[in-house]
Amino acid sequence: MAMGARNCQLIRLSTIFSTAVRYFAKKPKPKMKPIELNTPPEQTQTITRAIFDILKEHGPLTVNETWDRVKEVGLRGLSSKRHMKIILRWMRERQRLRIICNHVGPQKQFLYTTWFTNPNITNTTRQGKSSSHPKLP
Repeated sequence: MAMGARNCQLIRLSTIFSTAVRYFAKKPKPKMKPIELNTPPEQTQTITRAIFDILKEHGPLTVNETWDRVKEVGLRGLSSKRHMKIILRWMRERQRLRIICNHVGPQKQFLYTTWFTNPNITNTTRQGKSSSHPKLP
């Protein structure tokens, strides 16, 4: 009986030791340096103002939806979707925008919004499960 308890203690110690080794073996996430935009400050200001107004007016939007709205407006300084993503990240760094994660089933949807807008995210899976309205046959 004493031998079984001692083996149990050794197993616990080895588990604790292996967990500690795994924890300290991981490399920390590298610090990202701040984004530096190559566009002139006046052009950057007009682009960021237009993107901010689009997000403020049309609520939380995905990157694709934001890009479609920007194309409709027709900004001259914005050359590509990749350029817009860099500017969105730059605006997030300066806390002009924020990201909301919307879970719809197994998929995640990341939405950009301003700090001042109230996120009205409709979740279709939760609406279907509401019991306030009974289903008719």
